[in-house]
Amino acid sequence: MPLQLSLSDLLLDALRLAIVLAVVVHVLRTKRDTAAATGWIGMMILMPFAGLVLYLMFGVNRVQRRARRLAHKHGWSGRGALTGERFRVEGEFAPLARMVGRLTEWPLLRGNAVDVLHDGDEAYPAMLDAIAGAAHSVLLCSYIFRADEVGMRFVTALAAARQRGVEVRVLVDGIGSGYLYSPVAQQLRRQGVAYARFMHSVWPWRMPFINLRNHRKILTVDGRIGFVGGLNIGQENLLRRRSRRTVADTHFRLRGPVVHQLNEAFARDWSFTCGEELDGPLYFPAPDSAGEVPARVVASGPDNDLEKIEFTMLQAVALARRRITVMTPYFLPDERLVSALCLAAMRGVEIDIVAPETSNHRLIDWARDAHLQPFLDAGCRIWLGRRPFNHSKLLVVDGVWSFIGSANIDLRSLRLNFEINMEIYDTALATTLDTLIRSWPSTRLTHHALDKRSLPIKLRNAAIRLFLPYL
Repeated sequence: MPLQLSLSDLLLDALRLAIVLAVVVHVLRTKRDTAAATGWIGMMILMPFAGLVLYLMFGVNRVQRRARRLAHKHGWSGRGALTGERFRVEGEFAPLARMVGRLTEWPLLRGNAVDVLHDGDEAYPAMLDAIAGAAHSVLLCSYIFRADEVGMRFVTALAAARQRGVEVRVLVDGIGSGYLYSPVAQQLRRQGVAYARFMHSVWPWRMPFINLRNHRKILTVDGRIGFVGGLNIGQENLLRRRSRRTVADTHFRLRGPVVHQLNEAFARDWSFTCGEELDGPLYFPAPDSAGEVPARVVASGPDNDLEKIEFTMLQAVALARRRITVMTPYFLPDERLVSALCLAAMRGVEIDIVAPETSNHRLIDWARDAHLQPFLDAGCRIWLGRRPFNHSKLLVVDGVWSFIGSANIDLRSLRLNFEINMEIYDTALATTLDTLIRSWPSTRLTHHALDKRSLPIKLRNAAIRLFLPYL
């Protein structure tokens, strides 16, 4: 009997050692972030079996391998890169344009028109009008798509387009638009609209995908009109309702060849989700010039080797010489972006950062407050916006370059989520957005306001900040 127990113990120890070695080898081969690598290795040594489960759920990037297999299978040829007149940037932003071109493999295209749409009050009617006028295709991707009064207007418009013979595809996130039950997915199914739920599964062996969300907001019509920004689909985005849960936001209507890049981003996500390839003139018609604005899409997600949106921000901040204005609903940048912004402020760049005093995620507000001291020390101005909660994601550099889209300035958006942004070189738009950011009702945060907080509050905020990647 003692011999049998001893043999069992040896087998258990051997299994434990094998698990630890297997995970450590995988961590060393795949994790570029040393803090994350050290954390996973430490967890495996302390609790091998529980650590293995957690690592399989949250530590393995199966999404990247799956995306590469699909890209090889479909042979994506860069449809968005083949259309439109290319624009060459001269002057101080030329290095930024070259870098983003190499990073995204998409060209900077001129011939675009960009309209700023404020909140659902302006954006929803414009989006619904575009769907009503669709003749060939409608592609819609949204993180949150509610089946409320606003959402049902979209469902009705999409169903009417399908009945006219328009090719309609709708992609909703498997978490943001309902996990166990998605009311809008049921409504779309009843109307016969082709839809998919992005990386949705209730099975335990599919749980690694639960932390990787599609946060993009894309609507394109006939490959010629596009909408992008931070706006989800739900009645909380109507400011005229003036409820406590009202959410302000900024969205953008696009016309011109850059819409093809939006279409390609959607087509990749659609293929990734359900395997169908969207191609041909139905989705990628010959581009028409609609204005003079140069623009380019920057898409990023865990299917890429590089954090393309964050790298674009880092380069833009590094090139700033006069002024940077930022508006974001959640301000929790990683150390790279913290350093870049603080160094810019110390070399004399005027930096204004506007974040909501109270967002719709209390834990994020607490973690953010523990994250702000370095910015104040470097001379950045931090403004806490008053109600309603503003969900806009805007970055303007030197009154020339604007960066708009779905990405928040936090680790989840910049490393875990599938996001889509757009860089735009246009002084008129930059001035409009700069004015919008600076005019939002806000209170300036000072060192004194942070210092007077009680020790328990400071400890709570610092503890919550440790969970930045998962907030």
